[in-house]
Amino acid sequence: MLGKPDWFQSRKYTGWGLTPKTWQGWAYLAVMVVPVFAFNWLYRGPGEIRIAAIGIWALIFVLDTLDIMARLKKDERETMHEAIAERNAAWFMVLVLAIGIAYQAASSAVRGMFAVDPFIIAALFGAMIIKMATNICLERKN
Repeated sequence: MLGKPDWFQSRKYTGWGLTPKTWQGWAYLAVMVVPVFAFNWLYRGPGEIRIAAIGIWALIFVLDTLDIMARLKKDERETMHEAIAERNAAWFMVLVLAIGIAYQAASSAVRGMFAVDPFIIAALFGAMIIKMATNICLERKN
């Protein structure tokens, strides 16, 4: 779309996304981020227009970032390392979510009314369904 994969590298040590590796990458990042702050600071019209404009700009930025990430070239070793890191991060998130559910269930039981955040349950069950569907698809391919 707008940015080029040659300007970026995968973010390995500080989360997900991209890290600029050339001056063009840094310029692209500035061109995509600075207008959001400038528009938010300078625009004095209706709040709905501000939210819509920033939302559309953010959507374009996110879609372009995903496009760049999909077009980044990786060798087999980098792909395997990324897969292992993603797996380990996912297991940690599952552990924290499970602990969160257990804590919410225990603390709500002590208060005499059972309540657990449905979004945490949805995240765990959604992940389980995605894993199951992925395994089924991969088994059918082989």
